[in-house]
Amino acid sequence: MASSTYEHSVQLDVTKCTGCTNCLRRCPTEAIRIIDGRACIDESRCIDCGECIRICDYIAKRPVVGKLEDMERFRYKIAVPAPALYGQFDNLDDVDYVLDGLLKIGFDDVYEEAKAAELVTAYTRQYLKTEGIKLPVISSACPAVVRLIALRFPSLNDNVMHMLPPMEVAANLARARAKERHPELADDEIGVCYIASCPAKASYVKNGFASYKSQVDVVISMSDVYFSLISKMSRDDIPSIATEAGMVGLGWAAGGEAAALLNDQYLAADGIENVINVLEQIENGNIPPVKFIELDACTAGCVGGVLTVQNPYIAKARLQSLRRYLPVSQNFPSPEEQEYIPDLFLFDDLPEYEPMTLLSHNMAESMRMMADIQKLRDALPGIDCGACGSPTCRALAEDVVRGTAGKRSCMIRGRRGGTS
Repeated sequence: MASSTYEHSVQLDVTKCTGCTNCLRRCPTEAIRIIDGRACIDESRCIDCGECIRICDYIAKRPVVGKLEDMERFRYKIAVPAPALYGQFDNLDDVDYVLDGLLKIGFDDVYEEAKAAELVTAYTRQYLKTEGIKLPVISSACPAVVRLIALRFPSLNDNVMHMLPPMEVAANLARARAKERHPELADDEIGVCYIASCPAKASYVKNGFASYKSQVDVVISMSDVYFSLISKMSRDDIPSIATEAGMVGLGWAAGGEAAALLNDQYLAADGIENVINVLEQIENGNIPPVKFIELDACTAGCVGGVLTVQNPYIAKARLQSLRRYLPVSQNFPSPEEQEYIPDLFLFDDLPEYEPMTLLSHNMAESMRMMADIQKLRDALPGIDCGACGSPTCRALAEDVVRGTAGKRSCMIRGRRGGTS
């Protein structure tokens, strides 16, 4: 399949793959084909959403993330927990126990992504008042969605908000706080570890964001850190650290980004299929007049990521319970700061990827290929069974025209006596 310089965080173990076609049918970018009885991932199309990991019964797809031990090379270790982490624990009534547990398992400091999320929320309100922005503004918080737009909906690139995700803002602010408290530390002695709910965050860190290099050093999964924390979290101990976030920050874990804007002109969707439907409607001009759109590739938001432990709806309910005891927000910029958005929160340019719909850089060649694809598509049965190894009849026709599949790949057509 096509290669790419993009470093992915979803990996296929061909020794476990049975070629069952479950992942073939569910991949949102049609990045998977079944070749010689095994799945094969086209890296140029993969967005690391983790959907193939979620539905693979044979555990043939796995996330590629770091380990807690990877932080040992740093003198000063900072944990940046995603707020979805708090929803993983049963009978948790205070976020502080989780934060204290992170210190007990070896971190020197904890900087909550939820805290950074509240600042991002405040500056997003300011961003929406900016003259000349293209509406509707699409959140840039989910890296899987941002890559999906670039590959499948490039016409919507200008709608993506140029605001760094809370993970990145938290990493920057955590480093600054560490330098302020410990000026003796060199930059390379400070390590930032993000505790993630999905592999797309790990891909973001590995590849950076266009000209921007991530300030996170290691990404580990919630499922890995969960068991370490369980053994350290005790109700008998008084936590040595208190949360610096409120209801707004914790709400980001379960689709609360848009609702926190205190604006009724928004739309929020979660789950990759729903996200694609919304993007198609925006592209076709069939969306209601809204200013802001929050899109989460995972069902129920970040709590639905494949690196979590708990059922996303149970985790969401737990977060709702935890939020009741918190203030609305603990991180409001001062009136002077709200007049402008600091450079720390913004990025300049989006990554450039070749759109997956591009057939050729030559217009005449593209038109010829499109005509050939349609002609072949019309000759196929149209049942999208996946038996050929391509997800749909349209995808098979494109594979044939691109030269990556043979004309006789359609088994149904062959049984009916058609071969050309």
